[in-house]
Amino acid sequence: MQVQFPLILDGATGTELQKRGFTGAVSAEEWVLAHPESILDIQRRYVDAGSRVLYAPSFGANRQKLEEHGIFNQTAAYNRRLAALSKQAAAGRALVAGDLSPTGLFLSPMGETSFRELVDIYTPQAAGLAEAGVDLFVIETMMTLSDARAAVLAVRSVSDKPIFVTFTCDEKGRAVSGTDITAALVIMQGMGVDAFGLNCSAGPQEMLVQLRRLREYARVPLIAKPNAGMPQIVDGKAVYSCPPEEFTALVPELLQAGVAIFGGCCGTDAGHIAALKKALDGAEVTPPSPRHPTLLPAATEKLTMYLPADAKHGPVIAVTENLEDDLQEAMDGDEPMVAVALQSTADAEELAQVQYLIEKPLCLVCDDGAVLEAALRSYQGRALYEGAIPEETLARLQELYGLIY
Repeated sequence: MQVQFPLILDGATGTELQKRGFTGAVSAEEWVLAHPESILDIQRRYVDAGSRVLYAPSFGANRQKLEEHGIFNQTAAYNRRLAALSKQAAAGRALVAGDLSPTGLFLSPMGETSFRELVDIYTPQAAGLAEAGVDLFVIETMMTLSDARAAVLAVRSVSDKPIFVTFTCDEKGRAVSGTDITAALVIMQGMGVDAFGLNCSAGPQEMLVQLRRLREYARVPLIAKPNAGMPQIVDGKAVYSCPPEEFTALVPELLQAGVAIFGGCCGTDAGHIAALKKALDGAEVTPPSPRHPTLLPAATEKLTMYLPADAKHGPVIAVTENLEDDLQEAMDGDEPMVAVALQSTADAEELAQVQYLIEKPLCLVCDDGAVLEAALRSYQGRALYEGAIPEETLARLQELYGLIY
């Protein structure tokens, strides 16, 4: 099936399942497999309304979430079965996207999970979806860079299909972990994702503000999958009151902001998708417009930090027992970036433990490819490089982690 922009995704799954009897007493994924007619009806309606991509109902089917519901050693099988239902609903009229969502776990110091564990949690889910023959992957409702990066690496370990990533953020454009969405975009597109955007954060009006910010940093198509307005709590339940005509009123502005991929999140239904199809009929997408095309797009975990190509770092910091103090001193200095020398994977692990101190672009000084990769896997930003590692190795690390060299 040929992909054309603007591309229309589907609408909500969770709120539509609730209309059909899902109460949350068990995981949504277990309930869907026990009531397959529910998702088939929802998704067939979306295709009829104009959706050209269906999200497999695998949102909470990573290993962590399934085990929280008492489902063990079935991650890949669950995802194969869930994706198969969407393929049945699509019937060749829409693409099927394998859907990966947050684990709910945090790295130190906010939590105790390792980055390696996050990748391990997502890998069997990605493998099951790949085995089911999904056409692409969506990594959605991301709240932390660690989950998003881990999910991308897990998918890349089993498939070369396209990856879409969407974050959720507050009115200031910050994710739960404090990451600005522009930093998330720079890091994700450095890792080679095919589209980036927002979902579930709010209604179209609130989302438009942040998408306009993203356009100035984007080199990939932008995604808008808003809720049907801001929810209101009525009798203990979230109620979404944005009707289809209001939901699509800002489509022209979203197009001008660089959005090429549209859909709906919580509270939307087939009526919202049909309205999107009508509003996008004959529409042309405005390409992204990077504000700093000649600068180096570095980022810490929280902030985007563009650098001139000739930017210099200060004294190179060695990994010693004084690493925290040395990093703090470098943060207080005048140099535009900080450089850390790595001699071993143990050094990379030590740096990962104190990366929360890094508030400037990071340059990794290293002559060992394995050590550099260990550091790039665990560093939750987009780093620069200095050293004598062969070009072939650097090109691979650039493709996987967005390394700047």
